[in-house]
Amino acid sequence: MIQTKTIFTVHSPGTIVYGRDSFEEVGEYAKKLGSKALIISDPIMDSLGFIKKCHTLLKTQGIDVVSYIGVTTEPDDTYVAEGLQLLQKENCDVIISVGGGSCIDTAKAIAVVATNGGYIGDYMKMAKVAAEAPIPHIAIPTTAGTGSEATDATVITNTKSDVKMMIKQPAFMPTIAIVDPILTITSPPAITAATGIDALSHAIESYLSRLAHPYSNVLALSAMELIVNNIIRVYEHGDDVDAREAMSLGSMQAGLSFSNASVALVHGMSRPIGALFHVPHGISNAMLLPAVLDYSKDACIERLADLGQFFNKTRERLSQEELAQLAITSIKDMCKYMKIGNLKQWGIEEHAYYQAIPKMAEDALASGSPGNNPKIPTLEELMELYKIAYTYEF
Repeated sequence: MIQTKTIFTVHSPGTIVYGRDSFEEVGEYAKKLGSKALIISDPIMDSLGFIKKCHTLLKTQGIDVVSYIGVTTEPDDTYVAEGLQLLQKENCDVIISVGGGSCIDTAKAIAVVATNGGYIGDYMKMAKVAAEAPIPHIAIPTTAGTGSEATDATVITNTKSDVKMMIKQPAFMPTIAIVDPILTITSPPAITAATGIDALSHAIESYLSRLAHPYSNVLALSAMELIVNNIIRVYEHGDDVDAREAMSLGSMQAGLSFSNASVALVHGMSRPIGALFHVPHGISNAMLLPAVLDYSKDACIERLADLGQFFNKTRERLSQEELAQLAITSIKDMCKYMKIGNLKQWGIEEHAYYQAIPKMAEDALASGSPGNNPKIPTLEELMELYKIAYTYEF
């Protein structure tokens, strides 16, 4: 990859706390930021006892707490409005998100809109710039997948237009990220697989991105190695804490990487599928990754060969072409083994899907992400890729 730019800016959370049982530190960090916390989460996290524990940890430090646990799907603008209303009603001065990317992205949006006003969609493509500091936000992921705890982006669905709004500005970066692998142990195999492939797609896309740079490359390579070496272990043995810890670290590194180098074609195609057919983000990324790598291969042989080395367990001497193909084949095998189906197998009705292809292709291009891909598709090529992905065989 030819790198012409020589000066880069890096964004990351002000503080990252990671490791086993780091969740126990939430009260200590929260009291430095405010006196009344709004927890953003979902019913599953509540049923697992994570919200009750968070309440206890905060109250031990003298912090009042209220909870919004209404995030039941991919994040949309109604959750942002409801959470914001509760924050203002209760005069909360710190936000704590506990959950997957949906909870964290919702909290990011609330934190910014609370101090800068307007509708969350106003911030797309920097149309409205968040000039005021957001409400302090502590992000606590419970999956090793989105890496949202370490990014300055949020993806919120506009419920009127059915468009997933990808919004990226420095103000959306969490103040503190607390990454505790113990919280991911409760993830069932299917979620572990989908979020793990999602994290791998973040690392791969940031490494292949036309905006990649030395800092993002180091993180992407480390993330790819950690995820490739541990994803099957956690899929087969969910209580393998060492593997869970490696996946949590890899997911966070992938988040830091793509936040600074951007994602590409997989994510550009994934968002419209999620918005129109309500496929969870991690799953649609996993479904699309092998097909997009097939399409992109000829434009990024060297970079894919680097990924292929992580699958080359026998350290056999292979050409770059062979290593690149090994990477793609190995990811297909991984997806097949972990039962990542295609879009048809997910249950999307064929006629509705094909009818939506023109809109999905246009929305994907409009997001800007496909423009970061090593091979940039035309509208016609994007439409063909959507057709291929529908019945893609891993």
